[in-house]
Amino acid sequence: MNMYIGNLAYNVTEEDLNEAFSEFGNVESVNIIKDRFSGQSKGFGFVDMPDNSEADKAIKALNGKDFKGRDIKVNQANQKTKGKKNNRRPRY
Repeated sequence: MNMYIGNLAYNVTEEDLNEAFSEFGNVESVNIIKDRFSGQSKGFGFVDMPDNSEADKAIKALNGKDFKGRDIKVNQANQKTKGKKNNRRPRY
C-alpha cells in the first residue's frame, strides 16, 4: 500500500521515515518530495509497504502523532490513473 505522509518537518530524512515505518513491517520504498531548485523538502512524502495489514497498522499508529516536532498526517495515497487527461479549459 502506498501511503501519503504529510506535515513533515523539513529536516526529516528518508532514513527517518524508513526507520519509523519499519517497526510495523517491511518497507518497500520511501520518497520525500523536494523542491527541484533548492532541494529543500516540501514537507510531504510517500512510503510504500507491500503488506496492506502492516500498512494499516502503521497508519493507525502514526497518524496524528508527533514526529520530529510535528504532528504528521498518514493515510492511504490516492492512486494515479493512467491516461486520464486534465479537463481544465485553457486560460486566455
